Amino acid sequence: METLFRKGRLALTAVLFLALAPVALAASGSPQLQAFFQQDLTSVDYQQKVYSRVAGKWRQPGAKGRPALGKKTVVRAVIGRDGKLLSTEVSTESGSKAWDAAALSAVKKAAPFPPLPASFPLATLDAHFHVAWVAGP
Repeated sequence: METLFRKGRLALTAVLFLALAPVALAASGSPQLQAFFQQDLTSVDYQQKVYSRVAGKWRQPGAKGRPALGKKTVVRAVIGRDGKLLSTEVSTESGSKAWDAAALSAVKKAAPFPPLPASFPLATLDAHFHVAWVAGP
């Protein structure tokens, strides 16, 4: 009888582990920011400056504001030659309004950006900022 009880407890432990594994993975996640710039911008230095400004303004919402693991918000921004933020929009929603708002806020608070490099041929620059909730290390 005791062996049967131990087997039952083991089975229950296995079921609980499998049921809670996704929760544990989500809890061990982390935010990931990526920035993508239109092809005409070849200045890596400028790209790093813009990325760093947005990353410095990112404020993660609480646990209830996180999207599902692997989901992301994409914020599209248009930057003028003088570095002024001309427009922003959430072009891809994560499924969490708080996460989307935090991503949009980070881009807006990072402005103004440095002026576009003299070598950049256009009057405006399109940039896309992807903020995802990814599995932790």
